[in-house]
Amino acid sequence: MVRRILLVSFVVLNVLPLFDASKPQDPYKVLGVDKNASQRDIKKAFHKLSLQYHPDKNKAKGAQEKFAEINNAYEILSDEEKRKNYDLYGHDTPNPGFENSNFGGNRDGYTYFTSGGAGAGPGSNFFRSDQSGWQSMGGQGNTKTYSFSFGGGGDPSGGFGFGDIFSNFFGGASGDQSGGFGNFGGSKPNSRPATTAEIVDVTSQYFNKQIVDKGMTWLLIFFNPGSRQYLTLETLAEDVANSLDGALKAGKINCANEKSICQKAGLTGGRSARLYVYSYTSSDKGSLVEYTGDYTAKNLKTFCQEYLPRFSKRVDISQFVFPSNSAENLPQVLLLSTKKDTPVMWRALSGLYRKRFLFYDAQVHDASNPIMRRLGITSLPAMIGRTVDGKEHVIKAGISVKDLKSGIDELKSLLESFEKKNKKVAASHKSTKQSQPDQQETSVPILSSSNFDNVCGEKVAVCVIGVFRSSKSKEMLEKILAEISQKTLVRRQSGSSVKYALLDANKQSAFLSSFDKSGYKSYDKLIVAYKPRKGRFATLTQNLTMEETEKFVGSVLNGDVQFSNVRQKLVLR
Repeated sequence: MVRRILLVSFVVLNVLPLFDASKPQDPYKVLGVDKNASQRDIKKAFHKLSLQYHPDKNKAKGAQEKFAEINNAYEILSDEEKRKNYDLYGHDTPNPGFENSNFGGNRDGYTYFTSGGAGAGPGSNFFRSDQSGWQSMGGQGNTKTYSFSFGGGGDPSGGFGFGDIFSNFFGGASGDQSGGFGNFGGSKPNSRPATTAEIVDVTSQYFNKQIVDKGMTWLLIFFNPGSRQYLTLETLAEDVANSLDGALKAGKINCANEKSICQKAGLTGGRSARLYVYSYTSSDKGSLVEYTGDYTAKNLKTFCQEYLPRFSKRVDISQFVFPSNSAENLPQVLLLSTKKDTPVMWRALSGLYRKRFLFYDAQVHDASNPIMRRLGITSLPAMIGRTVDGKEHVIKAGISVKDLKSGIDELKSLLESFEKKNKKVAASHKSTKQSQPDQQETSVPILSSSNFDNVCGEKVAVCVIGVFRSSKSKEMLEKILAEISQKTLVRRQSGSSVKYALLDANKQSAFLSSFDKSGYKSYDKLIVAYKPRKGRFATLTQNLTMEETEKFVGSVLNGDVQFSNVRQKLVLR
């Protein structure tokens, strides 16, 4: 009789838990997500519940058991194969059987809780507890591992607090995916990307060949195996890499295998993990900058945006003209948009193409701007380019972007197409110079009584005069005015009605007295912009460089310079 009672007791104690395990809790209900939830939604729910039932935060009865349920549910739903099996069979394996008990045992002084069988076979995951806290021991096969510090055994140097990390973990990740470029006529950008950004395994060879000085900004996780921060940093990096997809890539560096890189980053041992941005903000050479802020997507994204390349020069469109760059022989591009600051996508492109273009950008409030009308641009944003022969081209106006990545891809295509055009122009320009080596491209006449009516008469809207007193000044002004006369950005407004000339101040003092009582005797050189029809003029007497002279002439043609009346009728000898 006693044997019979013992046998029944054994069956009850051992078989009933197995039946209970054969009907595991619905992982969708445990995490509070529907069956169509994306991996992103599942991960978000997991982190939220992990914070709520964290044993360090929640001392209520059953919190630890609930936490184990949450982790087991995530173990199933984060693995596509297990999730598929659960959806089909109600278990995370096709033939669960009785081996899938949901209890473990006490071994080596630890209490083990397992999912997938007490035997911890393929696909199983187990957690162990000791006096210092709880730690995920991972699983086998393709299961993901995650480790959290439940207290007691925390990393004293890691600065890792669950309250800080999880309270706003997903804050600030949604919003304008275009990163400040704006949605100009395109479809509304998605608040969440459809796919998860890939976090690349970075080796020393990959780092040196694919990252160093390639122009792309990288968000990198440096970690040692067993790091308690790793899962959090990985999720954080994925979130930010998604929101800045196209402008930034993400990677991870295992310091156990890549010691040389990690030593340079200051990560030499322990179970720590750190975030770095490979940035180009300070120079043409990239460098690693450590992120030391709060572990929130919003703060990290702001940090990454701050360290995107800044090779585009912000200019005042009312005074801008493309500067001469004959030494570099590179095409130049100008982005016009309504944005107060340089758009994120333009900054990203300025890094990728920094050795192939000279970048500029400017804010234009609307298409009624005089420069917009002069260039024939009716919608924003717009891209303008200058080829090596000094001609300007409207590359595209009314650029419409759906999101940051598609916007960068479209602008890449426009840049590469314009680069091909510039190469053809450069080849043709070089061929022309070689066939006519002694022929100057332009000739800037010296004003005299015989040519005054033709050069600066009333048929001319603006006459730009370079005044010189020495041969050195003459040579410099002739070169500047000759080049400016070739610029379509300057000439387009009034065509042939803009003329350029030189004036010998030593021979034409009476002429200069019509503008200034002293005849500008204290200046070795200056520029006079004269409007014959109105008898008005403006001068540039300081910083007569190519760039400043171009700005002055551009401002004259745009009506942004104050003019004065001439003192008397102009007389030339």
